[in-house]
Amino acid sequence: MKQALFFEKLGDGRVKCYLCRHHCVIDDGKKGICRVRENRSGTLYSLVYKKLISENIDPIEKKPFFHFFPGSTAFSVATAGCNFRCLNCQNYEISQLPKDHDQIVGRDVEPEKIVGDALGSHCKSIAYTYTEPTIFFEYAYEIAKIASQKAIKNVFVTNGYITREALATIKPYLQAANIDLKSFSSETYKKLCGARLEHVLDCIRSYKEMGIWIEITTLIIPEINDSEHELRQIAGFIKSVGPEIPWHVSRFYPKYRLIEKSPTPIDTLRMARDIGLEVGLRYVYEGNVPGEGGENTYCYKCKKVLIKRYGYQIIENNIIDLKCPACNATIDGVGF
Repeated sequence: MKQALFFEKLGDGRVKCYLCRHHCVIDDGKKGICRVRENRSGTLYSLVYKKLISENIDPIEKKPFFHFFPGSTAFSVATAGCNFRCLNCQNYEISQLPKDHDQIVGRDVEPEKIVGDALGSHCKSIAYTYTEPTIFFEYAYEIAKIASQKAIKNVFVTNGYITREALATIKPYLQAANIDLKSFSSETYKKLCGARLEHVLDCIRSYKEMGIWIEITTLIIPEINDSEHELRQIAGFIKSVGPEIPWHVSRFYPKYRLIEKSPTPIDTLRMARDIGLEVGLRYVYEGNVPGEGGENTYCYKCKKVLIKRYGYQIIENNIIDLKCPACNATIDGVGF
């Protein structure tokens, strides 16, 4: 256990957590919504510090990041737990473990060991992913500080519910984030994952304002968030934050508590991509459908194919010094 950051003692043994936007008020002996932060005698503790449950070497494109050191690898790490309860979670076995089974498991791994393994694997970055990195903030923060000293980048794959205070704390060591924007309906957000849309929107703005490179992912689920109107709302919001922000529209496959749903039709992904480009986004990608062409990076001015992809692999990269070789337009991103 490790004493948690971002909490306030309220008296009567209660504490209020300020790590994520749930702002849980937690009685003595109880846990927050994430089920991995516990109040013990008026002090909040993280139960997942140094409790590594998953580690892998992944293509950065798998996160997905298409405009952050494309073609590089990320040393991907996670602990158990999440502050959302998404009905469609693809990693529910570990993200929902503390909620569904009241268990916290993982190997004791020091932050220095993770950074050393990333270096030894020649990874350009460490990705805090698979579950929600916010809930293992103390662990991620220590790893990220050490990684930055070794010139390793740090990236979050996140649901976008971290508070401004916590984000500002890790900002000096965090270079990029892929943020889920699951819907543009407050009701859907509440039903699908137990969160509030307005907090996610504010969080996305916070990342942008702090100068952290962001990409947005929307998993399109049939009959939940696949209407043209809602997709246009999402695209419009992203453009209002920045037209250079890549938008990944990904195919849903039945999982966890939405196994009765059908996979997203490819035509729906194509519609979403067309809407994004029509609204004025520079880069829109179709995810989970390799070989369909929607994974490629095109110049937003002359439409030349700049990066050709198949799945998570880069087949060719024609960007030269951050420029399109055909029209000299500057391509947005980091590490091209």
